[in-house]
Amino acid sequence: MPSYNPADVERRWQQYWLANKTFRTPDPGDPAAAGRPKFYVLDMFPYPSGAGLHVGHPEGYTATDILARFKRMRGFHVLHPMGWDAYGLPAEQYAVEKNVHPRITTQQNIATFRRQIQSLGFSYDWDREVDTTDPTYFRWTQWIFLVLYDTWYDAAAGKGRPIAELPIPPDVAARGDAAVRQYRDDRRLAYQAEVPVNWCPALGTVLANEEVIDGKSERGGHPVERRPLRQWLMRITAYAERLIDDLAGLDWSESIKQMQRNWIGKSEGAEVHFALASGGREPAVSEPITVFTTRPDTLFGATYMVLSPEHALVPRITTPEQAAAVKAYQDAAARKSDFERTELAKTKTGVFTGAYAVNPVNGERVPIWIADYVLSGYGTGAIMAVPGHDERDFEFAQLFDLPVVTVVTPTAEWLKRTGSTMARLTEAYTDDGVAVNSGPLDGLDTAAAKSKITAWLEERGLGSRRVNYKLRDWLFSRQRYWGEPFPVLHGPHGELVPLPTTELPLIPPDLADFKPTGTPEGPLSKATDWVNVTRDGVAYRRETNTMPQWAGSCWYFLRYIDPQNTEVLADPEKLKYWLPVDLYVGGAEHAVLHLLYSRFWHKVLFDRGYVPCAEPFQRLVNQGMILGENGEKMSKARGNVINPDDVVQEYGADSLRLYEMFMGPLEAVKPWNTKSIEGVYRFLTRAWRLIVDDTAEELKLHAAVKEVEPDKDTLRVLHRTIQKVTEDTDGLRFNTAIAAMMEFVNHVNKLEARPRAVLEPFVLLLAPYAPHAAEELWRALGRGPTLAYEPWPAFDPALTKADEIEVPVQVNGKLKARLKVPAEVSDADLEAAARGDAAVQAAIAGKTVKLVKVVPRKLVNVVVV
Repeated sequence: MPSYNPADVERRWQQYWLANKTFRTPDPGDPAAAGRPKFYVLDMFPYPSGAGLHVGHPEGYTATDILARFKRMRGFHVLHPMGWDAYGLPAEQYAVEKNVHPRITTQQNIATFRRQIQSLGFSYDWDREVDTTDPTYFRWTQWIFLVLYDTWYDAAAGKGRPIAELPIPPDVAARGDAAVRQYRDDRRLAYQAEVPVNWCPALGTVLANEEVIDGKSERGGHPVERRPLRQWLMRITAYAERLIDDLAGLDWSESIKQMQRNWIGKSEGAEVHFALASGGREPAVSEPITVFTTRPDTLFGATYMVLSPEHALVPRITTPEQAAAVKAYQDAAARKSDFERTELAKTKTGVFTGAYAVNPVNGERVPIWIADYVLSGYGTGAIMAVPGHDERDFEFAQLFDLPVVTVVTPTAEWLKRTGSTMARLTEAYTDDGVAVNSGPLDGLDTAAAKSKITAWLEERGLGSRRVNYKLRDWLFSRQRYWGEPFPVLHGPHGELVPLPTTELPLIPPDLADFKPTGTPEGPLSKATDWVNVTRDGVAYRRETNTMPQWAGSCWYFLRYIDPQNTEVLADPEKLKYWLPVDLYVGGAEHAVLHLLYSRFWHKVLFDRGYVPCAEPFQRLVNQGMILGENGEKMSKARGNVINPDDVVQEYGADSLRLYEMFMGPLEAVKPWNTKSIEGVYRFLTRAWRLIVDDTAEELKLHAAVKEVEPDKDTLRVLHRTIQKVTEDTDGLRFNTAIAAMMEFVNHVNKLEARPRAVLEPFVLLLAPYAPHAAEELWRALGRGPTLAYEPWPAFDPALTKADEIEVPVQVNGKLKARLKVPAEVSDADLEAAARGDAAVQAAIAGKTVKLVKVVPRKLVNVVVV
């Protein structure tokens, strides 16, 4: 064992850590936690697929583990847990293909992931492991759902409140219990409604907007179509403003914050009511068509209207002559995804309904069309079309020969560039400007015109100021088997009855046939004995849809805090101690899925008094992707996946950890290069040989390790290394910290006598990065039993400062100045200092510098003519 043998060293220390529970995190009241500041460092827990880990997965885990070990050594009480996001489509798809129950494949996958993660020496507290498919876990996922179902959003108070506190209007109360129940159901944060949804025929389920990318399912890339279905939704839109505002206090990258802001899509403008004109099939329709616009100043330029094909008024206002064409268009639009309708469509399409509306500002009749570029889920599902100042409206107007009116004066430069005139625009002018052809608004700039027209509309009851959001309520139903059952019963009269918490967890039935039905009735509908329930002589049906994968991952960080609690989700005092999460590390791809959803759930729990803070994750860092050796994203389909097991077998876990951190900055995208691992492996071997006699038959100190005082230069190198590794580890600059340790090893390797006084601090610096090797070196130095909680080395600032030297500066061979510079000054810095010296500048004023000769750290000679 004298030579560096990672397989032996790493296996032994992993067994030691597990057997001794080295990284068990004491609860806050434990004496071992007393007086220590807390640090909650969290990984986005993995989805345990059948493929196991690839080398991209451990990158973030290594970063958090280095920091967790570093913080423990600096006296922090560290919570560093791991678990499994194990419900969802991938496991179920695999189970369907192999005809094996997803519970079996999921547990097999978890076992593989756990083994692989443990083989990398991460210092997780395995007593806190959670699994979203474990009934002791999803009991509380179902409980949180019931909290959401029991909550309404009080806009005046700006918070969620129990549904029992919802004021019931007298006229509603007068209509009886059924009316009151409906009034409450319409305001719950968890509610059912018939809405246009993203239906994926290949997966046999509905998908949330966030799960559809470029018109296809995020999982599998299958086509998605729109169809109306009755589904469970979460009223995340009620929290839109808070989800935006509370980003300000978070230590997140601006890019992630902006992704969330863009997804929420706040826009300020006005709602405008257009009355229906005579000429439609049903002119007696009394309700107006309401549109939302961010440019009410352009209202005088609205020359037609467009409704989404799904708009509820379409069948009521369409004339008999247009009915067939409208119905055919609606059917065609239903087969398209939102992405196909808005992003992929190169040419606009639409159909005239035969109906007209009245422009409220000038009384003009405007035709009402339907077109699939207008979505029912955004705004009101209807727009006022201003072709002179909107690109999509302009294209549509050109195609169907509809009027284009200029109501904002373009700049002269724009008119010249586009070849437009005020009477004939060649394209839409979309910038701000001065109102024209707009009656009382003429001559006003855009901001003033918006304000004036909005006030005018409000005075006459024709519109109002409005803030709108692109964010839609979260579609929460899945027509699949592998997910949490909803803890509700459907009554004979359409009433919903939540299960009492004493009946949780509601465990799904074991099904031999768990294949999707291909209909809105999920596979659970096949378990008729489970679905049909009788209570007090009344027949009820259980919900046959299941919750999405995101349900379990919305709150897992809370359960880590108190994972064995059977009475509550987590002890309030423990939640108060640990929250918020101090550092959360994971992929940027979760910006508008997991991160947005979990913030929403957390805010609801905060409003209801179950958690002590409004935001769950104080600091967020997104690790960069590790690409395959061909420079492409790692995937089985591309054949470029690197299995960490293979790397560990050949080079050891410490080498893999060091290499992933040494590749470049944590946030950067980096290509994998197996050959480059040899460099960090050689570094570890050199570090080993600094301390261990590799010619001995058993672990023994190298003969060069002495109880001697280090020389001043070596002391300086040590303390600069401590400073660099300390500051860079704290700042997550792991690659430069490793480089500093490499320089240290190179320096000490040249010494005839290697002072123990510098080797011991170095081993402690190495420990978070290469913990197995460091533990063994600590043992070789006669220390132990583990260095996991040894104090982190401190540096002496006096020993980190560079010595100063004096360097003469000559101009044409004559001494002009003497510079005080650091002893390690580079030639470039020395030349810059010489050129910047006032005496030198005076000597070369008005002359041409032909040459600057630098003798390193000794002389600068400037030659001028």
